[in-house]
Amino acid sequence: MKTSLFIFVIASIISLSSIRSQSQSPVLDTDGKPLVSGNNYYIVPAMSGRGGGFKLVPTTQNQTCPLDVVQENNEHLNGQPLSFSLAVPFKGGVVRESADVNIIFTGATSCDQPAVWRVEEAVGHRVVSSRGNLGGPSPGTVNNWFKIEKFENSYKIVFCPKVCNTCRLDCGDVGSKIAKNGRISLVLNTKPLKVKFIKA
Repeated sequence: MKTSLFIFVIASIISLSSIRSQSQSPVLDTDGKPLVSGNNYYIVPAMSGRGGGFKLVPTTQNQTCPLDVVQENNEHLNGQPLSFSLAVPFKGGVVRESADVNIIFTGATSCDQPAVWRVEEAVGHRVVSSRGNLGGPSPGTVNNWFKIEKFENSYKIVFCPKVCNTCRLDCGDVGSKIAKNGRISLVLNTKPLKVKFIKA
């Protein structure tokens, strides 16, 4: 009897979690279509004058690896295509608001590994690099997971994953920071970068 009750409780929790997840609105691209896991998109600022799309550049000069995530300085450039991988798959692979996702550059890179977004500590702030691991939601991969949330009339990217309920996280919005050399890095701060998604 206790075993049956335990199974019923677990099944109910899973069912409620699934219903709650499915009730989240899908993230839409600029054509009004839901983002789909595995498809390629450009992520670009939703407002003019905020730089272009995202791309990869070497962390330091005279090296090909590792790579950091930055913005194009020219707002007319879309950057490099990216895709999304869900921690918990939804029907049809639809990416929904507030769902944990890996964000991956899909083109070839100079590094022999997938270019997965990751939050890392840097001098004075936290930056977005491409040194993450794909999949495997767990405490060990918590810095590799992001989510997309509605922000005003568009979206923002947030670091505050739910893949680890016991982890103490310092959540933050993904914004931009202009260095002295003109490079626009992606950092976590209190001023989010409003973005939109263009099908590649």
